[in-house]
Amino acid sequence: MVLESVSRIIKVQLPAYLKRLPLPETIGGFARLTVSEWLRLLPLLGILALLGYLTIRPFLPKRKKQRDSLINLKIQKENPKVVNEIDIEDLNSANVCYCRCWRSKTFPVCDKSHLKHNELTGDNVGPLILKKKIL
Repeated sequence: MVLESVSRIIKVQLPAYLKRLPLPETIGGFARLTVSEWLRLLPLLGILALLGYLTIRPFLPKRKKQRDSLINLKIQKENPKVVNEIDIEDLNSANVCYCRCWRSKTFPVCDKSHLKHNELTGDNVGPLILKKKIL
C-alpha cells in the first residue's frame, strides 16, 4: 500500500506537477511571472534549495565547539573558579578586579563576563582581585 502510493506520486503526480509549473523560456521571463505563478514555483524552489544545501554542506567549515575555547587549561582545575587576591599597600581604591578571560567589555577591568564564559564552556576562570592592604 505504501509503495503503491510512493510509486503513484513519482510516476504520475510529480510529472503532472512539473508540466503545470510556469517555467519561462528565458531568464527575463521570471520577471514577468505573476504572484500566483511564483507561489506555484515555491515548493520546487524550496526543494532545490534544500538539495543544494545538502550537497555543499560537507564542504562548509566546521563550527568550533564551545569546549575549544577554554582559557584556563591547567591552573587549579580542581577548584570551581580560579580567583586570586593580592594585598597591595599603595592601592588608591579598596578593590580592583582585573579580567583574565579576555571577554570583558571594560578590559582590563573585569565586568564579570567570565560567568557567561564559564557557563558556556565549563571553564573555571575568574578575575584577579587587587585589595588595598590594611596596615
